[in-house]
Amino acid sequence: PHPAGDARHRRVAGRLEGTENMAELTHLDEHGRARMVDVGAKPETERVAVARAEVKMRPGTLALIQSGGVPKGDVIGVARVAGIMAAKRTGELIPLCHPLPITQASVDFAFDEAGSRVLIEARVSTVGKTGVEMEALTACSMAALTIYDMAKAVDKDMVIGAVRLVKKSGGKSGTYIRPGEDVE
Repeated sequence: PHPAGDARHRRVAGRLEGTENMAELTHLDEHGRARMVDVGAKPETERVAVARAEVKMRPGTLALIQSGGVPKGDVIGVARVAGIMAAKRTGELIPLCHPLPITQASVDFAFDEAGSRVLIEARVSTVGKTGVEMEALTACSMAALTIYDMAKAVDKDMVIGAVRLVKKSGGKSGTYIRPGEDVE
């Protein structure tokens, strides 16, 4: 055991004391070292996760994206493919995330003209021993980054934000829906 690891583990656990949902830090071993969680004994269940994000931009940029007038091409089409590809590769991108056999991944977009935003929603499914929350969050993040990359020539002031899990189902903890979110 490394003494710094024990101290670090105690500091992290101490910060969680008093929180509403005291959770075990499953990605840390008893010495505070990072580890990949063993999911071998868990039952396989159908698991679904939905995440959302947004890209705020100038009204003119939003209009260019909607009309297909961005010089790099079809921003939404490319962002959709980027998000799906990212969901499939999440286990390679997030160090302690399990590689999963994804059974479905979709990335959808809506335009909020009043707020001058592109709204992103990713839905990912699997039948497995661990959830697909990280895959849905990664899909949204990569779709948002792709929108930024494709439109940055016309608007460097875009802001990516509000990346969040809005729903997950399956597994031991069951269904979670973020309060205040309208989601199926």
